Amino acid sequence: MKLSEFVKKIFKDFLLIFALIIIILTFLRQMYFPDEAFSLKSIYIIMAFAFLSALIGFILYSPNDLSEKNMRIRMFLHFFTLEILLIAISSVFGVIESLSDGIILAVQIAVIYFIVRFLSWKKDQKEAQKINEKLNAWKKDVPQ
Repeated sequence: MKLSEFVKKIFKDFLLIFALIIIILTFLRQMYFPDEAFSLKSIYIIMAFAFLSALIGFILYSPNDLSEKNMRIRMFLHFFTLEILLIAISSVFGVIESLSDGIILAVQIAVIYFIVRFLSWKKDQKEAQKINEKLNAWKKDVPQ
């Protein structure tokens, strides 16, 4: 994958992560803290976390094709790095104040991570299907 394509993917992931965080936090706040509103500071914190999360995606970048095993290793390293970094930053800035807050944040990160990975996989699957259809159509048109 070209670097420019990967940067576009990082930006799309940023927007997707930001949207998912806002949606999940909106539902959680509606259930547990219905009177609490989002402050401008919390929106900026969420935006920063989404940006860092997307930026860490460079762990997955390689200009060459990777084997499935290497890609899975990079995905695990990406997920682990993401969890550690976001929890560490959260504790430094006082976003989490207890162990239960840390566990809840870790679960939220994991859920968002897997939703983003799933949506990315579905998109890649659709693109592969389109390529296969074009190849099959081309194969039928070429005389044997």
